[in-house]
Amino acid sequence: MALDLLVSLPFIFLLAFLISVFFYAIGWKIAPKAEKPKETSAKLEPYACGEAMPARRFQVDIQRFFLYVTFFMIFDISAFMLALSFNVGAFYPILFSATVAASLLTIIPVIGRKRE
Repeated sequence: MALDLLVSLPFIFLLAFLISVFFYAIGWKIAPKAEKPKETSAKLEPYACGEAMPARRFQVDIQRFFLYVTFFMIFDISAFMLALSFNVGAFYPILFSATVAASLLTIIPVIGRKRE
């Protein structure tokens, strides 16, 4: 009965929590306390070197983003399918790669014309 309590999930969680709080408290007590730094106007600049950066509005081209996402998914799925196709003959991986390449070669010029 006592062994079942010691290996139960709530008891192990509570024990791990208490041990981690104990080690955190010890570290907090023995760690050297840092002095609060003096704040200057250069330190409050948004850029790392203290230089004033001109504000720009960040524009995201959603169509281009989805184009990259689509290409990533095509190549990711192709790599996954080719990785799983080593047990079959060479015909199916070559056929799959040729189909993907043909579809990409068909769609890339169409996308190029739309963006112009």
